[in-house]
This record gives sequence, structure tokens and C-alpha cells, in this order.
Amino acid sequence: MSNTNTYNLGDTVKLKSGGPDMSVKELITNMNSQFEGTYRCQWFAGKKLDNGIFPQESLVAVISER
Repeated sequence: MSNTNTYNLGDTVKLKSGGPDMSVKELITNMNSQFEGTYRCQWFAGKKLDNGIFPQESLVAVISER
């Protein structure tokens, strides 16, 4: 587990194994406000807004093509 965050709030990520693009909603911290190596992400599943907690090692950044 890394205590240095790779992603910031609002970054677009997805699981290394695939799935929908997700937005980082929260960096999970302990009681001492230290990053624990996990993120709460949110995404739309159809019209439903869903969310989950994922370890940093399971995520990759999504590069937007603007």
C-alpha cells in the first residue's frame, strides 16, 4: 500500500481489468488524515449513479482526447 496518492479529486480513471470510466470522488484517509491507498470513485451505470472503493494499484488514468 502506497501512502502517496497518484490521483486527485475529479480525475478520470478506470479499472485495469476494464469497465466504465470513473471519477475520483474521495481519497480515503485514516483518522490522522493520511492517505490509505484507496479511492472512492463514482460512475454512471445507465442512468444510475454508482460508486465503489478501489485500491490505487487496480486503477489506471483515462487520457481524454480533446
